[in-house]
Order: sequence, then structure tokens, then C-alpha cells
Amino acid sequence: MHRTLSYLFAMLWGAFPVLLVWLCLIPWRRRRLKAAGLRSGTAREITLALFWMFCGGMAVITLLPRWVVPSLTDVANGYRWNVGDYPFFTLGTANFQLLRTFRGDGWSIYNLLGNIIMFFPFGFFPALLWRNCTWRRALLTGFAVTACIECCQLCVGRAFDVDDLLLNTIGAMAGWGLWLLLRKTAPGFAQRFQVEPVS
Repeated sequence: MHRTLSYLFAMLWGAFPVLLVWLCLIPWRRRRLKAAGLRSGTAREITLALFWMFCGGMAVITLLPRWVVPSLTDVANGYRWNVGDYPFFTLGTANFQLLRTFRGDGWSIYNLLGNIIMFFPFGFFPALLWRNCTWRRALLTGFAVTACIECCQLCVGRAFDVDDLLLNTIGAMAGWGLWLLLRKTAPGFAQRFQVEPVS
């Protein structure tokens, strides 16, 4: 539980700067939508902001070295930033053996579920917010995002792990499946999150 809370706290360090950028881009986005004869409702705008905040938070916990997350927690607790204690760029490791990291213990189960759950939004929100998001696009998005993350982790002393690649992609597809269920059971509600023609 403590580890999960640390990750959620660290995500805030990426979420709020992205929110500020998103707010600055609102006038530009509105002009583009207006030029296309479209409008974006309040529910869609709030959900879009939350999704971009999530992406910013994910960037902090996946693209930075492992020591950054506890260091951010230390700073919030009044301790000094350990920027000089550890290298930022260092070569990581690679695992190409499928299911090597799953050993059936508590940590393995936590890692497995965490990798699936944290990629849920990458399948759910694009389908909810943008039109014509097919299962192929959800699969490609999930795979491409996690492949990019895994490759970047090699440069910051973390690991390229084929298990993460598989589990994250499954998570994105599960998110798309949840959107599909929502669209079938509550199509009117799901439609509120799409752009609409200006009446």
C-alpha cells in the first residue's frame, strides 16, 4: 500500500505541469474545433484534462530513474533532493524471456496487476474521447506507448521487460473492452464524451 501511495504522489509532479499546459492550449483547441464546426462539452473537457494529467504522471513514474519516486516523497517530507547521489542516465538491463518476472509470490502478483491496471486508461480514454477508436488502434496504442517506455527505461538504469510489454498491452486492450461495454450498455452516456457538431 505504501508503494502504491508513493507512486500516486509522484504522479502529481507530472500531472499538474501537464494540466497547466493543457489549460494554456484551450483557446487554440477551441479555435480548431470551431473551424471544424465542432464543440467539446464540459464532461469531455474535464475527462480530457484528467487523461492528460494521467499521462503526465505516468511519464514521471515510468520514464525517470527508480530513485526519483522516493526522492520526490522525501522532498515533500522536508528532506533534501538527492539529485547528486545517483546517476540519471545509466544503462539498464533487458529481459526477453516471457513470464520470467512472475514467480507467484505477493510482489509478482502486485507487479502483474499493477502493469495491467496502470495501462487501462490508454485503451479506455482514447476510445471514449476520440471517434473511430477500433480494437486495432487500441492494441497499437497500448503496444506503441509501452514499447517507447520500455526502450527509454534502458537509458535511465531501469529495465526493458517483455513481460511489461505484454501486460501493459493487455491493460490497454482491457480498457478498450470496458469502453465497448459502456458504449453498449449506456450509449447516451458514452456519447457525452465525444465532440459534437455545432447546432
